[in-house]
Amino acid sequence: MSSSFREALESGKFVVTAEAGPPKGTDISTLLHDLDLLKGRVDAINVTDNQSAVMRICSLAICKIVLDKGMEPILQMTCRDRNRIGLQSDLLGADVLGIKNVLCMTGDHVLAGDHKGAKPVYDVESVQLLKVVDGLNNGKDMSGNELKGATHFFQGAVVTPEATPPEPQMLKFQKKVAAGARFFQTQAIYDIDKFKEFMVFARKFPVKVLAGLVILKSAGMANFLNANVPGIRVPQELIDEIRGAEKGKALETGMNIAARHIRRLKEEKICDGVHIMAIGMEDKVPVIMEKAGLL
Repeated sequence: MSSSFREALESGKFVVTAEAGPPKGTDISTLLHDLDLLKGRVDAINVTDNQSAVMRICSLAICKIVLDKGMEPILQMTCRDRNRIGLQSDLLGADVLGIKNVLCMTGDHVLAGDHKGAKPVYDVESVQLLKVVDGLNNGKDMSGNELKGATHFFQGAVVTPEATPPEPQMLKFQKKVAAGARFFQTQAIYDIDKFKEFMVFARKFPVKVLAGLVILKSAGMANFLNANVPGIRVPQELIDEIRGAEKGKALETGMNIAARHIRRLKEEKICDGVHIMAIGMEDKVPVIMEKAGLL
C-alpha cells in the first residue's frame, strides 16, 4: 500500500491534514463521528500519541480504525513512553497493518500530563527516531541487524517557526532533514509574515512543509497560548479582533481568522499545505475549509 498523502504532497497539491485525538477510554463514538465528517475532505489524519502526556487509547489502534474507514492515517510517535525496542516493534507493527506515514516527536514530559509519577523514557529523541525509521526503511534495526522485510514509511517531523530565538529551531530542522525527515508539520502559527521568513529558510531543503493552525475560540484562549505554550505567539491585533466580536461570535471569528490564513498561505504559495488542529472541535474543520475555499 502506497501513501496517497505522500503522492498528494509530491504532486504539488495544497494538502490539508487534521487531527484525531484518541479518547481517554474505550468509547470511540465521538471519534468515529468526527472521522466520518473528515472523510473525503482532508488528505490524511494525524493520530496523536498520548497528547500532552495524558493517557489515552494508543495511536496505533486508532490509526488502524482510520485505515478501516478508508482514510489515510499519520502515526504520531513520541519517545516519552517507549525505549528503542518498543519504538521499533511498534513501527514494524504499523507497517504490516498498512500504516505508511509516521510523525516523529520527542513528546511532552510526563509532568505536563495526568500521570505525573510515571517514569519518562526518552531512550532516544526525535532526530534519533527519524534515523531509526530511515534504518528500518533500509532493512536494518537500530543495532544494525538485518530485517526480514523492510518498512516503507514516509517520515515526518515537527518544527516551531515562531520560536524565539529562531536559530535553535533552524538547526534542529536541518538535523531532522539530514536524519530522513521528508515532511514537516509546524507548531501553530499566527503571524503569516514571520512564517514567510521561516519558509525562505525551509525552501533550501528538499522537504514539504504544512503550516499548523490551532483554532482560536476566545481571546482568553489566545492569551493562554501566549503565556503558556513556548513557540506560539498570537499577535495582539488578532486577540483584539476576537475580543471585539459580537456576543457569541468569538469562535466564528477564530474560524474566520483560520480560513483567512489558509487562503493567504495557498494563494501566495507560501507552503505546501496546512495541518488544522481543532482540539476537540473536529466538526469545525470542514466549515473552516469551506470558508477558505478548499471545498
